[in-house]
Amino acid sequence: MYTRTHTHTLTHTRSHALTHTRSHTQKLSHVQPRSHAHPRSHTHAHTRSHTRTRSHTRTRSHTHAHTHTRSHTHKLTHTRSHTHTLTHSHTLSHTDTLVCVLPSCLIEVSRRVSLGDDVLRPYAVGHGPAHSHRHVRDCQPAVHGNATHETRPASTGVGGAPPMESMVFVSDVPGSSRQVYGHMTVVRDPLRTLSVLEPGGPGGCERNRGATVEETASGGCLFAQNAGFFHPEKHCCLGNVVSDGRLVRDSGGVQNAQFGIRRDGSLVVGYLSQQDVLDQSNPFLQLVSGVVWLLRNGELYINQSLEAECDATQRTGRFLTFVDVVSARTAVGHDGEGNVVLFHIDGQTGARGMNLWEVAESLRGYGVINAINLDGGGSSTYVANGSLASYPSDHCKPDSRWRCARTVSTVLCVHPRRCEPADCGGHGDCVDGRCRCRPGWRGAACDAAVCRPAACGPHGVCTAEGCGCEAGWRGKNCSQVCPLGFFGPSCAEECVCEDECPCDPQSGSCNATLRGEANYTLHRAGRCLAKRMFTLWRRDEEARRERPRLTESAWLALSSSLAALLLLSLLLHLLRAWRGSVAPCAAPAIERPEYSYVPLSRVNGAAGAGKSCSLLEDSDSQDEIWSPSEEGGS
Repeated sequence: MYTRTHTHTLTHTRSHALTHTRSHTQKLSHVQPRSHAHPRSHTHAHTRSHTRTRSHTRTRSHTHAHTHTRSHTHKLTHTRSHTHTLTHSHTLSHTDTLVCVLPSCLIEVSRRVSLGDDVLRPYAVGHGPAHSHRHVRDCQPAVHGNATHETRPASTGVGGAPPMESMVFVSDVPGSSRQVYGHMTVVRDPLRTLSVLEPGGPGGCERNRGATVEETASGGCLFAQNAGFFHPEKHCCLGNVVSDGRLVRDSGGVQNAQFGIRRDGSLVVGYLSQQDVLDQSNPFLQLVSGVVWLLRNGELYINQSLEAECDATQRTGRFLTFVDVVSARTAVGHDGEGNVVLFHIDGQTGARGMNLWEVAESLRGYGVINAINLDGGGSSTYVANGSLASYPSDHCKPDSRWRCARTVSTVLCVHPRRCEPADCGGHGDCVDGRCRCRPGWRGAACDAAVCRPAACGPHGVCTAEGCGCEAGWRGKNCSQVCPLGFFGPSCAEECVCEDECPCDPQSGSCNATLRGEANYTLHRAGRCLAKRMFTLWRRDEEARRERPRLTESAWLALSSSLAALLLLSLLLHLLRAWRGSVAPCAAPAIERPEYSYVPLSRVNGAAGAGKSCSLLEDSDSQDEIWSPSEEGGS
């Protein structure tokens, strides 16, 4: 349970007493079941009174008593929830005398700032090693070849998981009796939900401005933590800085560990040359510099970082102390799925917190495979939903009993999904990270007009659907005259005239004189049409002319066939006549039906023997001749 209690009491005589009590209770969920308490309380009182007399001799005495108590208690559980409770109470009474007690320290509370006393610097003079990127490439293990950085595709937040998630933890530090309190934030769509911010907003690095993480994160960050290093006296940003696609600072090739996100969504961790930083084929959208590459492909990379980032004069001095000392720490990296992980722990240099070896082991235990160390010590700050959620290690001034958040430089901000650009080019609305374009605009960034006024020419008007052409014109840019037979805006209407004659392309009138170009076109079309019509007419006439139905050879063949038929008929008649002369007595052939013929004279027993010529009997019907004697004998 995290409790803040503020009590203010204001008492007035003259039956006027005011009591104002405000209690703020904030319960934060945590990852591990631990308990941790930070009690703090303070009381301030200041009394002053004054008396004045009016013409009616009434005296007023004003006394103001103020008591301010603040306490903090934390109870850490395994669940994650957020509860905020605000309580206000007011009591008024009136007497004849007004007494007011005003604490002067309340004014001082609002002026409390960090002393900046918990300093954790990697370099005694300047920032970064003096050697080149080539030195880093040549001195790294051979297993990595010439690659001095690692590139992995970022996750896109699909699958139903929330795009970002923050967890609070209290953990035992292996090999020691220390416990650490901190935050870990997982960002599942870093391309659209993670940004590097300048201190206090755009232009902060250019103006060498310092701002607390709380102040910088007030522009819409859900979660935020400090990021890059800065000069403690001049307060200028150090290292490379790219914020939302804008190159803020180029380090000139200084070889410190870098973390960035390119335009294609790839995550980059490691050492970069100046050419890598300035590459515009796939530019960085976010880039921040740290000190010490903690993990590379899941393996500790601190010893190699000592070779790459330590200046030659500091190998056994400040830089090694920077790595080994326990302190508040901040880091950033990504896991094997492309989720970005922000890591923060509270501490105080030399007293509590973690060294970089312990930070690297903790990150590896959470599944992080590539990570770099960011500014720590008194700079280590974490903000959730616009409120300070960490315990700064810097003392306050003018009252060193309290701890104050330090003004830092760059900030890593986790925000709701943003569109690219955030305002959708001014022509759309950003809805869940995607631009919803207004009428007349299209494209992923709503930066392409459906049409532009200049593209529609003198005969068109730009509309949400494209170019709207005037009457008599058509085409994508309204530069083409309506074809014959059509009229109206964009030539959408068809002429209705006798004999399908063309009409005026603007009004559609059939009694209109066409423009010179249209007349010329119509004249040429008429000539062409007339020529084709006459040609077709001649072909039809020639086809209709009378032609001989049979050719000469056909007539000759037909005549020969008829002559042959006549000759054959003559021969048949001659043959028949010759047969008749050879058999004069031959009885004429009797055409017999299918049944047998028996003369009646033979049935009655008569015989025709007296004749000179006997009739030929039909052998096929002998058995069928009926005889009375045969009937009687049987």
